[in-house]
This record gives sequence, structure tokens and C-alpha cells, in this order.
Amino acid sequence: MPKGYHHLKLEDRCQIHALKKQGIKQKEIAKVLGKSASCISKELRRNKSQQTYHYDMAHKKAVKRREKASKTSGKKLTLEIKKLLSVYIKKQWSPVQISGRLKVEHGISISHELIYQHIWTDKKAGGSLYTHLRHRGKKYNKRSGKNAGRGLIPYRKDIAERPPIVEQKVRIGDFEIDTIIGKNHKGAIVSLVDRASKYTKLIKVERRTAAEVSCAIKHIMRDIKHRVLTMTADNGKEFSYHLEFGGALGADVYFARPYRSCDRGLNEHTNGLVRQYFPKKTDFDTIDQVDVAWVEQKLNSRPRKSLNFKTPEEVFFNVDFAA
Repeated sequence: MPKGYHHLKLEDRCQIHALKKQGIKQKEIAKVLGKSASCISKELRRNKSQQTYHYDMAHKKAVKRREKASKTSGKKLTLEIKKLLSVYIKKQWSPVQISGRLKVEHGISISHELIYQHIWTDKKAGGSLYTHLRHRGKKYNKRSGKNAGRGLIPYRKDIAERPPIVEQKVRIGDFEIDTIIGKNHKGAIVSLVDRASKYTKLIKVERRTAAEVSCAIKHIMRDIKHRVLTMTADNGKEFSYHLEFGGALGADVYFARPYRSCDRGLNEHTNGLVRQYFPKKTDFDTIDQVDVAWVEQKLNSRPRKSLNFKTPEEVFFNVDFAA
């Protein structure tokens, strides 16, 4: 059990329910119950029902979840399942992604906790499965807003003018775009991610100039330009040629509000995934487009929980993985 976490009892949940109705903040609720703030946050996030928290329903959900986990944890891994796990782990899929994919593709129900146990058991036996885990316990720090609005962009269209349907993430073709900067601000990777499918395109540029970034975007998107509808960028001057690349792709380009990374939340998250392969302080002179394309393929072929464990590639191109 994680440090600082303890199973909540029904009376604890009654108290949370009462304090929450009084408008007491989560940190204060944690102090009253003698629990960690993360414990209360997790409880409210996992056990609420229809956006509201009620102690009785929350307790029933928690008990049901524990019973299900208990049944799963006692399940033995067959040699066939272990072989499947090895294949997926070596693809650098997370245990949650593997668990979901096994269920929808093979009809095998195994908890992600059991997969973690298998990985660490393998490590104790001298195995190397753990080396394929991507998460290294580092916190992902979002880029600060100090560089937002880094210059006036001609003919800039604000995100407020963007069609409301883009916010709903229900159609393919609405991309968020950004740049990932190399060590000492030398070189960059232009990242583009589709809001609905999370399908990602990456391309390295030697210089983060508007002209070079525009050429790179037109090049990397040329094969799918017929599917591009809109693009949403931050306010970096490298996107000043938005009329050029937007026109070439037949897409409208919009710009996020300054200091509002949440306007491109998926882009920020995707950049964090890319940073797992190219950490900050990586000298981009040591990597080339082949390396970048390899990472792109990894991201697009990895099942996502938010996509019902389909991959971004399968969703973007409407491919049935079970076919």
C-alpha cells in the first residue's frame, strides 16, 4: 500500500460528505480526518457519482473495487499470458495500457497491479522487463507562461474565434501545435497532435525560425493534409507564418490565450511524453529525424485508456485492431 494511504471507512466518508457540503476545502478535510491531501483527492475523484459525492454510494464503489482487485490479484499468469506481457512491456506500454488492451483484444482480464507485480518479480529474478517502464518517477513540469505572447503575430486569430466543435474533441482533424526546444535553445522538434485521436506528428528543425517551422509543418503533414481542419498554436513567433502553412494545408490556424497552457493541454501532455525519450538538456545535435520518427511511431502505436485502449493511429485512420 502506498505510503500515507489507508483505506477509508464508511464513517470517514460520512465526514467527508458533511465537510464537503459545508464548502470545506480538500486540504482542510484531510487535516480533520488525519489523512494525506492526496488520499482525499483520490477518494473524491474515484468514488463520486454523477459529478457529486455521497458517502453511501462512494463506499459501495470502493468496496466493489477492492473485491474485484482481490479476485484479480489471486489470478495466476499462464506461460501464454507471460509471453504476451513480455511483448507489450518491451513496446514500452504502461501496465494500465497493457491491462486494457488484453481485455479488449484477447478477452483476458488482468489488473495493472498484477502486471506491475510480474515486472518486479521478474526484476528480483534478474530479469530486465523493468527497464522498459517509461515512468521514472519524475514530475512533469509544464512550460511556464513567461514566454507566452513572445511577439506580435500578424493576422493572428484568437482561440475565441475557433469553432465550438473543436473544444468537444469529437472529430478528426483539429490539431494542437508546439515546439520542443533542445539544449541551450539549439534545435527544436515541432509537435502536432490531433485533439480527438491523439495522433501525433513530430519533425526536427535546426532553427526555430518562422520560415523553417512553416516548411517543416507543410512537409510532415503533406500526406494527411486532406484531414486537417484547424490548428491551435501558442504565441511563439515561430508560428508567424501561419497563413503560409495553414493555407497550404487548407486549415484555419488559431492562437491560444497568453499564459493559458490549458488551451493546448493535450499538446503539453504529448510534449511530456516526448521528453521521456529526449529529456531536457538533450543536445538535439545528437539526434536526427530517424530518432524523432521512431518516437512518433511509439506514441501512435501505444493504446490509450482514453481511447478505449485503441491506439491513436487506429482511431485517426479508423482502423479496427480486432479485424
